[in-house]
Amino acid sequence: MSTHTAEVCWERNDSRFTDNRYSRAHQWRFDGGTVVPASSSPHVVRLPFSDPSCVDPEEAYVAALSSCHMLWFLGLAARDGYVVDSYLDLARGDMQKNAEGKDAVTCVTLQPAVCFSGAKVPTDATLKQLHHEAHESCFLANSVKTEIVVDGSWSYAA
Repeated sequence: MSTHTAEVCWERNDSRFTDNRYSRAHQWRFDGGTVVPASSSPHVVRLPFSDPSCVDPEEAYVAALSSCHMLWFLGLAARDGYVVDSYLDLARGDMQKNAEGKDAVTCVTLQPAVCFSGAKVPTDATLKQLHHEAHESCFLANSVKTEIVVDGSWSYAA
């Protein structure tokens, strides 16, 4: 199979630390050279110790699940001869107590709006099947306990 890596880098920027009054801002660095500014969520650690302009782990988790599903969906649609012009997912992750009473992202709802064109037009049943197959194939969906709901729509551009 394969191994995937990310470098997570944080440095203390002042003398405070043990009082928990330190910045949670840090960087995610990836092998292709991309650097993503990251921080704790302001919903978890109050301002100014979180940076809301950065990506937080919970957002990244939701985005990763959405991205994995989309990549599989696009590949499956192409395999079946459908032309996808655009795919926009307004994905949402809900944090709640899980069955063990711990805070967790217990449900991620994917809401992809897919626009098709070309000679072949999918039916609602076909779209549902493509999303089902994408979900079943997604590496990340197969790796987590979080419930993942797909509530998508589609349109056709002549």
